[in-house]
Amino acid sequence: MKLFVGNSNPVLAQSIARYLDLPLGRATVRRFADQEIFVEIQENVRGEDVFIIQSTSYPANDHLMELLIMIDAMRRASARRITAVLPYFGYARQDRKAGGRTPISAKLVANLITEAGADRVMTMDLHAGQIQGFFDIPTDNLFAVPLIARDIKEHLDLDNVMVVSPDVGGVVRARSLAKRLDALLAIVDKRREKPGESEVMNIIGDVDGRHCILIDDIIDSGGTLCNAADALMAHGAKSVRAYITHGVLSGGAVPRIVNSNLEELVISDSIQPTTAIREARNIRVVTAANLLAEAIARTATEQSVSSLFD
Repeated sequence: MKLFVGNSNPVLAQSIARYLDLPLGRATVRRFADQEIFVEIQENVRGEDVFIIQSTSYPANDHLMELLIMIDAMRRASARRITAVLPYFGYARQDRKAGGRTPISAKLVANLITEAGADRVMTMDLHAGQIQGFFDIPTDNLFAVPLIARDIKEHLDLDNVMVVSPDVGGVVRARSLAKRLDALLAIVDKRREKPGESEVMNIIGDVDGRHCILIDDIIDSGGTLCNAADALMAHGAKSVRAYITHGVLSGGAVPRIVNSNLEELVISDSIQPTTAIREARNIRVVTAANLLAEAIARTATEQSVSSLFD
C-alpha cells in the first residue's frame, strides 16, 4: 500500500504515515502561472493499493480539484485500487434541496470523485449520514465519538457531566457520546432565522449545576455554539465546553470563541489548524491521525473497519 497527500493537510498525513510506519509517496502538486493545477506522481504505483489523503477544506475548490486530478493520475498510472481519504468532506452541508432551484452539491462532489476514478472513499463524521448513499462506491464514515469520549475521560471528572446537542439534528451523535460516558443528555432548541445566524429558544433538559459538553460535527462561524453556551450558562450550567470534529472556523470565528462563555473548544485536526487557532487560549486540537491510520490499515488488509467503534 502507498500513501499520497495533497496540499490541504500535510501535517495530519505525516502523522498517519508515522503510525503506519510508511513513507509518504513522492508526488508533485503545483500550479501554473494561471493557477491551473498540475500533478505528477514520481514513483511507480502500478498494481498498488493507493490511499490519497486530502481534506476538501479552505480553499475548498482548489483542494477538491487537487484530489480529483491526483485520482485521475493514479488511475492512468494503473494503480490497483484508489481510496480517497477525506478527513473533512467539504460541501457536506449541501446534502438536500434547502429551497426551490438550489443544488445538492454533496451529491455532485460524490459523482466527481467517483468519475475521477476512486474505488473507495473514507471520511470522518459526515454532516449527514445519507451522504454515504450519494456514492456508488464503498464509503466508510468514521466516527469521532470514541476519540472524543477518551479525551473527556482523560480531562474531566464525569460525576457531574451532561452532554448537550446544539440542535435537534445532532441528537443521535450526542446520545452516542452520552451513552459512552454514562451521562445525561440535553438539547438546545433553536430557530435559525437566516443562514449563518441562529437564535436559541429553549433548553430541553435540566442543566442547572452541570458541567455541559456540547458536541457537533462542524463549527464554522461559531455563532450557534456561542449562543448555545450563553443559553446554558443562563440556565445555571457550571461550565460549558464543546467538542467539534471539524474546525472550519471561518471569518471572525476564532475571536468569537475566545470571547465567549466557552471554557474550552476541542477540535480535531481533520482540517489543518491555522496559527490563530493554535494560539487561541481556549481552543485545543486533538489528533485523529491514529483513528484514520488504523482504518486505512484495516482497509488495506481487508479487515473490519466498523469494529473500531464497538
